[in-house]
Amino acid sequence: MANELDASAGNPTVVKANSLIQAGYRLTLAEQRTLLAAIAQIGRDDQPTDQTTYTVTANALEDLTGTSAQRAYKELADAAHRLYRREVRIEGGPNGEEEGPKGRVTMTRWVQEVDYIPDEGRIKIRFAHSILPYLSMLQREFTSYKLRHVATMRSTHGVRLYELLQQWRQVGEREIDIKELRQMFGVEGMYGSLPDLKKRVIEPAVRDVNECSDLDVTWGQRKAGRRVAAIQFQFKPKKQKKTESKNEKKKVGQSKKQNDKPTKAELHGFSEAYVKQHAKDTETLHDAAARLAFERDMARLRKAPGGDKTGVNNLPTQKIWSDMEDNDGSS
Repeated sequence: MANELDASAGNPTVVKANSLIQAGYRLTLAEQRTLLAAIAQIGRDDQPTDQTTYTVTANALEDLTGTSAQRAYKELADAAHRLYRREVRIEGGPNGEEEGPKGRVTMTRWVQEVDYIPDEGRIKIRFAHSILPYLSMLQREFTSYKLRHVATMRSTHGVRLYELLQQWRQVGEREIDIKELRQMFGVEGMYGSLPDLKKRVIEPAVRDVNECSDLDVTWGQRKAGRRVAAIQFQFKPKKQKKTESKNEKKKVGQSKKQNDKPTKAELHGFSEAYVKQHAKDTETLHDAAARLAFERDMARLRKAPGGDKTGVNNLPTQKIWSDMEDNDGSS
């Protein structure tokens, strides 16, 4: 069984068990994007096996992230070469239950097989048997979010922070112990000083969440005596912007034009009834009027004595031209 992400169709959703959200692992941004694009193909109620294959293409990554095709191909190649070796450290079961002795930690790989086809810009992934219960058939204690909210982030730490905040979305605040934060972000043994950790991990992550996701986040720190013990995050959903995207503006504009009664000037001198009579099924009034005006002008140019008819005689003649000459849209 093979699955492939179509980034242009719908709005892909990532679903993970909370224990996986809080797990300790380290991925590059390219690996994170590739892995999430594969995870987004798994429905919460799906029952994939370790034989199920998930395909991610450079074209899909390009559509998701807005990056160049060249960069998308490079990221896919980089992810293919290293993703197999990446491991994840998980505490607790997929639905929040304790598995085995208290404090038990499961170490597993993300994937058991990576098949890279460079000429096609395509990677095929089979998830590891041990990781699948944390990605599918989840009944409780899981977190879901839209892939687009992390797809354009510039750091893997931004993705990790967004997931940890999304898990507590209903609460609106979360405190993470410094030691746990290092473990979750996979930076144990790195950035030894707190200022360095803030500069290299926390600040870029917060910036990514604020600029790319649907959350607004601020942060501070809690001290235990003179030592900073934890980082505190406060966050809330962003207010819906009144400004629409280009596509939304286009749709609104088209809808407005269809709903508002157009003037004769807007219809290139034709009456609304005349345009409706000659409009094609898929045309708006304005589009139909523009087409009719062009055809009218071409008809006049043909009839004009001594007029410049260069290329005009190669255009198709339609019966509607004679109608326009007689009516000229004044009916």
